[in-house]
Amino acid sequence: MDSRCAILCEVLLAIFLPPLGVCLRHGCCTVEFLICLVLTILGYVPGIIYALYAILCVEREPRVDHYDTLA
Repeated sequence: MDSRCAILCEVLLAIFLPPLGVCLRHGCCTVEFLICLVLTILGYVPGIIYALYAILCVEREPRVDHYDTLA
């Protein structure tokens, strides 16, 4: 569970620079980031709307460490 302060910072960044907020939440090489980047290039407001959706509604993928299976 993320802290409320982290989510608030991501939301504020998503309003000013939508791809940056999504990048902090999901990573820079994800589908969410690429969609947000394209929408921001096409229009600033659609980028903000999608960034807020991606930050507040889309769950993160659980991190899987593959090192345990190698040991």
